[in-house]
Amino acid sequence: MRGQYVAASSGTDGTGPPIRLFAYSPSRSAQTALDLYAGVHAGSVLMSDGYDPYDNVAAANKLVHLACWAHCRRCFHEAVQALAKDKRGPDQVAVQFIDLIGRLYHVESVARKEELSASALKQRRQQQSVPILDEIERLLLVKLHTVMPKSLLGKALYYAHGQWAKLKRYVEEGNYPIDNNACENGIRPFVVGRRAWLFSDTVAGANASANLYSLLQTCIANGIDGYWYLRRLLTELPKAKTADDYEALLPWNLGPTAN
Repeated sequence: MRGQYVAASSGTDGTGPPIRLFAYSPSRSAQTALDLYAGVHAGSVLMSDGYDPYDNVAAANKLVHLACWAHCRRCFHEAVQALAKDKRGPDQVAVQFIDLIGRLYHVESVARKEELSASALKQRRQQQSVPILDEIERLLLVKLHTVMPKSLLGKALYYAHGQWAKLKRYVEEGNYPIDNNACENGIRPFVVGRRAWLFSDTVAGANASANLYSLLQTCIANGIDGYWYLRRLLTELPKAKTADDYEALLPWNLGPTAN
């Protein structure tokens, strides 16, 4: 059954436990995205790829909309891979963008090792990342109209240009992520293993799979043994009667951290 699995992630700002939420839809309609984020608090952060309906989601819910630098880098990486190996020198435009993006990630890597607070990371980004972003923008504007839009490099340039306002926004706060890799990593096991559950040939079955993966990936995000949690959950679930009872069964309330 064709459709899309989408994933949402929360807890990256340190104000609550991390949550991984999966949902299924038979189509990629704009309404699917709107339904998934209905009720999200204004001012919350939404990071997405360049899929247009998420612009509507951000506007409708008054969200801070960020774009993912990993997606942007991937486009330039594909342009580099299309070049002959002896043509991948520093004079190539795609290589220059890869190098500049790598410098953005170097700032993030050093900051993680130093375990900077959100305020300290914001200051670090303003000092070190903003000049790199300015350099990227200058190169982008110079090269944008010098290549065929349908070429791999052209697609990478136009993608970056179209997403630029959202790509550069992460430096405005220290608790904004540079990319969506945490969410991508959460959905990867589901995508890689999907051939093992082709029996999910109904919407109900696909939603059941999404619910199960939401629980297990949330366990992983909270350092909880998923097998232990499911055994405990299935034991305690029949006893739950109220909303508070069900809340007490959420992974961070029920499960111990894994050894």
